[in-house]
Amino acid sequence: MCGAAHTQAQDGQALFQTNCATCHSNGGIAGAPLPETLRQMTDKAVLAALETGKMRVMGEPLTAAQREAIAKYLGLPSGIEAMPASARCSASPAGKAAVKKAAPAWNGWADAANTRFQPAKAAGLSASSIPKLKLKWAFGFPGVTTAFATPTVYGGRVFVGSADGTVYSLNASTGCLYWSYAAEEGVRTAVVVSNNGQTAYFGDLHGNMHAVNANTGAMIWKTRVDEYPFAAVTGTPKLEGNRLYVGVSGGEEPISAGNSTFECCKFRGSMVALDATTGKQIWKTYTIAEPAMITGKTSVGTPTWGPAGVSIWSAPTIDLQKKAIYAGTGINFTQPTTANSDAVMAFDMDSGRILWSQQLTPGDAFNFGCQGGNGPNCPKDAGKDADFGNSGILRSLGNGKRVLVIGQKSGMLHGLDPDQQGKIVWQTRIGAGGPQGGVIWGSASDDKGIAYIGISDWNPGKPDAGGGLAAVQMGTGEKLWTTPAPKPACMTMPGCSAAQPAPPAVIPGVVFLGSMDGHMRAYDAKDGKIIWDFDTLRDFETVNGVKARGGSINAGAPAIAGGMLYTNSGYARIPSIAGNVLLAFSVDGK
Repeated sequence: MCGAAHTQAQDGQALFQTNCATCHSNGGIAGAPLPETLRQMTDKAVLAALETGKMRVMGEPLTAAQREAIAKYLGLPSGIEAMPASARCSASPAGKAAVKKAAPAWNGWADAANTRFQPAKAAGLSASSIPKLKLKWAFGFPGVTTAFATPTVYGGRVFVGSADGTVYSLNASTGCLYWSYAAEEGVRTAVVVSNNGQTAYFGDLHGNMHAVNANTGAMIWKTRVDEYPFAAVTGTPKLEGNRLYVGVSGGEEPISAGNSTFECCKFRGSMVALDATTGKQIWKTYTIAEPAMITGKTSVGTPTWGPAGVSIWSAPTIDLQKKAIYAGTGINFTQPTTANSDAVMAFDMDSGRILWSQQLTPGDAFNFGCQGGNGPNCPKDAGKDADFGNSGILRSLGNGKRVLVIGQKSGMLHGLDPDQQGKIVWQTRIGAGGPQGGVIWGSASDDKGIAYIGISDWNPGKPDAGGGLAAVQMGTGEKLWTTPAPKPACMTMPGCSAAQPAPPAVIPGVVFLGSMDGHMRAYDAKDGKIIWDFDTLRDFETVNGVKARGGSINAGAPAIAGGMLYTNSGYARIPSIAGNVLLAFSVDGK
């Protein structure tokens, strides 16, 4: 038995070196975790990635036994971190422990306008109390190395997804577990709870939308919003009336880098409207009108396809005045390029008809095959990878004027007129920009008409490069102040960076923003002074008994409600610093 296990481990190591190590190594490709990061995952999670997840293209040529050997070589034995019974709440989910509407909430990604602002009463925190924040509890996500979902706070509970597809319902005060639900793939979206508190909605990285009972976690329905194998739901859906509006993104971009035989690319993004009761599709509008066709061959003879790409990565913005949905879009993965890439698009809420599209960077064809010397799948005359991962913020300026503010990886912040076909009102440079630069995952605004923008400008060769927070007047684009990121304390650690691509959150007088060096900071909204700073880059004793450590903060955002601040920590997909913990802070601490 031991000899057989040893042989399998040797085979797994050899198979990994032959099939995976080129990408999963120092000097590999962005987005591919290093072997030491993969070894923090369970063998089940590694196998799922090879069979049905992002690595299924690389896994398809292998036999089932070979895929299992790689998984067992890399991953922890499944079940090694099973949660003890003590992690569960003593009260049943029914009765007094049921979800209650009256409690302070942070529901989903943000409000309809995407301000990511929490009023004082619901926040339960003030500028004067922020320096007193202390860790109250920590919850460990078993078997994963990334914690990228934004927590949802509703009815005395925290709903949060995990990178292995598990969604948890926790007690907001103590972190004890009410229920868990297993989706097919990782859940990066925030959970959206219905107005009556009965249903919780979320998407997964396999292109599924799920509706579950918010009290018990029992599935109500599951709908695949796009049948393409690499379709995903990365942006939190918006619930309005009895409809869910879901942006669809795609995962071909990284796969094209390490596999010269992969036929790149056929995916096209879309916006989908679902019936919230049944999950049935009401309408679907593609960001590229025509399906991809063969356009030629690569230098090694692999067929090329196009047009492709134009993903919708983030939560849409709802404009009830115009009955419109606004969404930023991504790059074209291949040529020919299209008119809706790197754009802000407006869709009619009732029909899905495209109302207008404002393209901010034309001709941007790019995929990860363009990194490290331009591989066979890199488009000729490759672009800058300047897409939109941001959600636009809609703001009334008075006198009948409004503005839609949205940041871009180019480093530009744009003010568009939603009432004049997305006409450019102003543009302000916030960062230098680049594939991991500029403004990536989100922005926020307060009730005074000021937007707060996190700056990335990540540079893998310079840990102290990039990072910062800027305040901008939404009506004019005037930059009010900028606070550079402090020099990271983790400079010698692989993946350490001062970059701040994560989305901020705002309460009156205070802006919260995470960092790739593992810090969660609070800034004075008047001048950008840092008034509170917590380093998550350490081990934590967790309420569920799972070994947990903080890491880079990226993609996910903090949520503030009921006198508490919640944030995830850990991101192993750049590569940066792995982590697997949800942290909850309050003034009184433990």
